Amino acid sequence: MENYNKILIDAKIRPSIQRLAIYEFLCKNKIHPDVETIYSKLEKLYPTLSRTTVYNTLELFAQNKIVQTIKIDDDKIRYDADTSNHSHFKCTKCNMIFDLHTTEESNKYLDSCKDNLPNGFVVNKFQTNIWGYCSECASK
Repeated sequence: MENYNKILIDAKIRPSIQRLAIYEFLCKNKIHPDVETIYSKLEKLYPTLSRTTVYNTLELFAQNKIVQTIKIDDDKIRYDADTSNHSHFKCTKCNMIFDLHTTEESNKYLDSCKDNLPNGFVVNKFQTNIWGYCSECASK
């Protein structure tokens, strides 16, 4: 079992009940939620939790690199506790988002993209998103 308290402390984040609950939710629910989704799932368990607290906590987590932000929709920022290099696939029918972990081929592609940048450009984040139908929706 993950020691969420230690992860926060190692990231120089002071653990609180609400911060731990938000981080645990992200780790256990790989749905790439937005602020509203996290708030709606946790508000009944933590009556003092506010949307502002969820938003500020997620921003703190992102700044300290224990979550990554995903911009796969025009109007929503989603959060992912998996900070490894990976891409995302969004099903345009059911709206689920799936992790696509890198392979040797995809790493070559990413390297070639970096190689094509003009001199002096430095990459600090690279995000690839793919849209289509998941296997369940494609079979319907």
